[in-house]
Amino acid sequence: MSVKECTQHKDKRRKIFRRIFAGILVFLFIVLLTIFIIWAVLRPSKPSFILQDATVFTFNTSSPNLLTSNFQITISSRNPNDKVGIYYDRLDAYAIYHNQQISLRVAIPPTYQGHKEVNVWSPYVFGTNVPVAPYNYDSLSQDQANGAVLVIIKIDGRVRWKVGAFVSGRYHIHVRCPAYITFGSRNTGINVGNAVKYQLVQRCSVSV
Repeated sequence: MSVKECTQHKDKRRKIFRRIFAGILVFLFIVLLTIFIIWAVLRPSKPSFILQDATVFTFNTSSPNLLTSNFQITISSRNPNDKVGIYYDRLDAYAIYHNQQISLRVAIPPTYQGHKEVNVWSPYVFGTNVPVAPYNYDSLSQDQANGAVLVIIKIDGRVRWKVGAFVSGRYHIHVRCPAYITFGSRNTGINVGNAVKYQLVQRCSVSV
């Protein structure tokens, strides 16, 4: 075989590889463009969360700078989209006070939320002898003495969007729900055995 024939053979193979590569790029571009158009047309809205109530079993401070708490929350989530479903792959609920976590993270079971559907969860949020920063402990003790403590219920996790057969990648979701717990003469809760139930119906802030 001559050198000229070898060169022509190599040139043909290069042209074939280039065409295959160009075809793959065009295919990927069309797929991504289709996904983008679908996404732009549907424009999925983030879910809405409402903290319905909180039943407080224990909320006690003790020296040195410790907090023991145990309460059950009822929280609902609504999917406002009529063409987009939501996969809640992971959700963790916990309580914070003045930006400090005061309870353990409690996992909410993964679930799928269809169009316009509402899900309701009632996890227990608790922590035993949780160390509290000295400045937060002083503030917490003062709030208790004044008869009202503002606790933030947080939910962090990962969600995915479902449009037809297409499922998006995972997105972080952050939910913040304010909960006022009152004590003593200012108690606005309902006694339920050894616990106090607070009807809150408090809308939560949601970021995705």
